[in-house]
Amino acid sequence: MNVGILTGGGDCPGLNAVIRAVVRKGILKYGYAILGVYEGWKGLINEDLVKPLSLGDVSGILHRGGTILRSSRTNPFKVENGVELIKSNLGRYNINALIAVGGEDTLGVAGRLHDEGVKVVGVPKTIDNDVVGTERTFGFDTAVNIATEAIDRVHTTAEAHNRVMVVEVMGRYAGWIAVESGIAGGADIVLIPEKETYVSEVCELIKRRHDRGKDFSIVVVAEGSKLKSERNAEEEEVLQDKKLDAFGHVRLGGIGTKLAELIEAGTGYETRAIILGYIQRGGTPTAFDRVLATRFGVHAIDYVRQGKFGNMVALQSTKIVSFPLSKVVGQTKTVDPELVETAEVFFG
Repeated sequence: MNVGILTGGGDCPGLNAVIRAVVRKGILKYGYAILGVYEGWKGLINEDLVKPLSLGDVSGILHRGGTILRSSRTNPFKVENGVELIKSNLGRYNINALIAVGGEDTLGVAGRLHDEGVKVVGVPKTIDNDVVGTERTFGFDTAVNIATEAIDRVHTTAEAHNRVMVVEVMGRYAGWIAVESGIAGGADIVLIPEKETYVSEVCELIKRRHDRGKDFSIVVVAEGSKLKSERNAEEEEVLQDKKLDAFGHVRLGGIGTKLAELIEAGTGYETRAIILGYIQRGGTPTAFDRVLATRFGVHAIDYVRQGKFGNMVALQSTKIVSFPLSKVVGQTKTVDPELVETAEVFFG
């Protein structure tokens, strides 16, 4: 049996651990041939982007960030004859089943292709931790650790210069990274997409803190948060670029800089912004992400063996379970309000 594997969307710490697990168990346990599909869905639309993966190809990649299969944000449903080309290339390479590793967009394509008759199993990945059906996605723990370390380092500069420091982290629709790194890093205010942000209230919290004798403050903001000057005012989404990608997303970024300007204007306190950007999803995965990604990969190839197509692997409690891809499309796992309330105990 020939099994293909691809990685789509943004790169994420732990992708190579998934690939390694699929290849090792697929070859050694089941005797499958594992074919690497390069550059995500693009690899099944274009020719010459599918190559066999051997045990040697995955040796030594467990700790490496990125993906040896590379990635892209290709949407085959936006490419002329995209679905037909995928089916044709699956036949050309005699790929009997496919494992698609990615976030909501990649898994959404996988679900639609399953409806078209493609035998596919999904593996959820995203540092944003916003895929429904799974309690954790690999890459998230690494991103939180990186953001927490940045917040720790920013504390010393903020205190030394009596500044307000705004740390912008990733999180398009969900503020998981912001909340968890904010709690872990001792942030004084955390702003997320799930909750309305009033700049006037942020400024008041900072003033109140400074009135208590604290001469510096740390504000963590998720990139997808929307700013409102005050209640009943219009929301403002801060963009790097209004151009839409293949899945209809604008390019977010810059809210940290905008918020820093508004805080300085509203409080009179010197304010600086730090945008972590791609640093959060690059480099070596944490031990937690290596283990979770490995478990996902092992169960993904098991699901192929068991014929559990149209499902993705998911972490629920401490177990890996199957979750229908049809329930992933168009859904976002937002931050638990109880976790937000925990963070708010330390605001101001």
